[in-house]
This record gives sequence, structure tokens and C-alpha cells, in this order.
Amino acid sequence: MAVRLQKYLADAQVASRRRSEEIIQSGRVCVNGQTVTELGTKVDEGDVVTVDGKEVHPADKLVYIMLNKPEGYVSTAKEQFGRPAVLDLIDCEYRVYPVGRLDHDTSGLLLLTNDGALTYKLTHPKHNIDKTYIAQVEGIPTAAEMKRFSEGLEIDGYTTAPAKIRIVKKGRLTTLEITIHEGKNRQVRKMCAAIGHEVRSLKRISTGRLTLGGLEKGSYRLLTEDEVAYLKTL
Repeated sequence: MAVRLQKYLADAQVASRRRSEEIIQSGRVCVNGQTVTELGTKVDEGDVVTVDGKEVHPADKLVYIMLNKPEGYVSTAKEQFGRPAVLDLIDCEYRVYPVGRLDHDTSGLLLLTNDGALTYKLTHPKHNIDKTYIAQVEGIPTAAEMKRFSEGLEIDGYTTAPAKIRIVKKGRLTTLEITIHEGKNRQVRKMCAAIGHEVRSLKRISTGRLTLGGLEKGSYRLLTEDEVAYLKTL
């Protein structure tokens, strides 16, 4: 069955589907010896696909990993400033990629896989997958501030979608549980700042029904068959 070239590259663990699109457009991909730059190109069984002159094939086995990311690690395959990356924490014979990102200074649940189709699905905005965080912030948000937060805030020239926020523990640093389904750059931090409460620490504890549970910081595990099946239904 013919598949789109960018999906073929993602399944071959060349890069995520979005990054594969950039690779195609840059003229680095050939199909049967011909350079291809059109994203709509389809590949049939038996076609020879090369990237930078090297033949690539879809992975034989799909791998799904949950990592409890520590602070100080970037969620990219390569990092221009030489900071440690989440892939440094994973010992896997297959080449996997993060599903979305967690900021350098944010910890918690991060999925990694070589399933390009699932990565595309989970990171596409239309799927509205809930992501829940525990944030420690300066001060104690008022009821009015929390109402503004939950109804949507103006940040970076756009209005955030409705979100959930509740106080877990009050103190000099207040602990909040926050659930959003968008994934804008540093969104939770910017939303908290917009209501006057700077984030001092941030941890993602769940994605959809998947939770960290007792997974220790810096550790990872393979997803169960039920967890993978659940993600594919989203």
C-alpha cells in the first residue's frame, strides 16, 4: 500500500513526521534515484528511498517509552548548545524520538517512540489531549485570578483555550494542579505569569489517562499493550 513519503521517513526512524517534511523540502530525499521535494509524494512497496544518499527502511519493531524527565535535559534529538538531551537517558536498540517537548527546566512525563504516525497524531492540535501538571508558584492565586486562568488568557498574541486549575496546597509557594490540552511554548509558565504568579517548579504528571505513577525521575519504562492501544484511540 502506498504511503506518503514523510510517513515513510518517520516510520524509518529518520525523524519525526514534521521534521521529515523539512528534510524532503530541502532536497535531501531521493525515490528510485530521483530527488523528491513534493510533500504529497507517495511511496510504494519496492521503491528505493534514500536520505543523503543512504537507503532507509521502516523500522521492524515499534517501541513506546514513558520517561520521567529530569530538569536540565532538552527534549530534542540534538542540542546546539551541548546540553544533555533526553535521549541520553534511554538505552534502546531502536532510534526513538520525543513526542512533543518538555522545557529544559520542566520535569515529568515524556513519551518517546519510533511510531511516526502516533507521534503526529498525539502532537496535532486538533486532538486536544489533556496534559496535567503540578506547578509550584509564588503567592496564592485568588478566585478571580483562577477564573481568568480557566477561561483563557491573552499570551504571545493569542488567547489560550479553557483550562483547569485548582489549589493543592497553600503556602509561600502554592502548589497548583493545572490541566491544558494545548502545547504552546512554555505555556503553563506564561499563563501563571499572566495572573501574577511566577512558576518556581513545574512537573507534568499525566498525558490523557497515562500517568507517571511511581516512575522515578530519570527512569523510563515501556508502555503496556493497553496503554499503546489507548493512545491509538485518541
